[in-house]
Amino acid sequence: MLIGHWTAPGATTGCSVVIFPEGTVASGEVRGGAPASREFALLDPRRMVQHVDAVVLTGGSAFGLAAADGVMQELAALGRGFETRAGRVPIVVAMGLFDLAEGAARPGPDEGRAAVEAAAAGPWPSGRVGAGSGATIGKWRGPDHRRPGGLGLATVRSQETEVTAMIAVNAVGDIDDGSTVAEVLDGAHVPPGSDGEEFENTTIGVLWTNAVLDKVECRLVAESGHDGLARALLPAHTSGDGDALVAASTGVVAAPVATVRLLATIAVEQAIRTCR
Repeated sequence: MLIGHWTAPGATTGCSVVIFPEGTVASGEVRGGAPASREFALLDPRRMVQHVDAVVLTGGSAFGLAAADGVMQELAALGRGFETRAGRVPIVVAMGLFDLAEGAARPGPDEGRAAVEAAAAGPWPSGRVGAGSGATIGKWRGPDHRRPGGLGLATVRSQETEVTAMIAVNAVGDIDDGSTVAEVLDGAHVPPGSDGEEFENTTIGVLWTNAVLDKVECRLVAESGHDGLARALLPAHTSGDGDALVAASTGVVAAPVATVRLLATIAVEQAIRTCR
């Protein structure tokens, strides 16, 4: 597994790429109401393509999806992709978050290529880097209450089974420690969507496991990853969040999908809680 980042000067935006081993199976799920994505439809288990070469997480909202062009070009030069009569076509899924208010930079093809060139097998940085550079949280309370988000990473294991989550946290809500629930119940909260920021959010991420899974099972793992997102963020999956997760299987060890789903929930929650 290779991960690379490009971070804008001043850390106002950025993009991150996860490059999978060949033959990686993946699916995903969107639960937020305002997604910005590319090639997400092919992750549906009913679609023909089974394998994914890379996932891009990017700032810049829908503009930032252009970073996937650079990733595709780099992977094509390496001979990666879905085999066609005209040559291989790299399968690159991209998800964007809204950080346009943080600065003028928007990731594009050059920035996507830079992320690929920086890709390494680890150690992987987290925090205000790559797609998490311009991320903020707490916007449901109003603009004066917004705080830095970031890119979180967590790996959890059960015997030989392993799940890693990389999450760019740019939520309308807060990372909840229990106090947010109390505020909601007491009525001391600001409704989501205050001050025109109802669409300036989105938490996106990718998780991968060494377990052998098919595409349907990867979809189930993505669904459980969203459970972890909801455990860590309040509110989550709002109409102004484009919350989306991709789950991938590198197919190394045999494991029950129920175990992988549980680990996915834990990994996503832990990644979000360590994003800053």
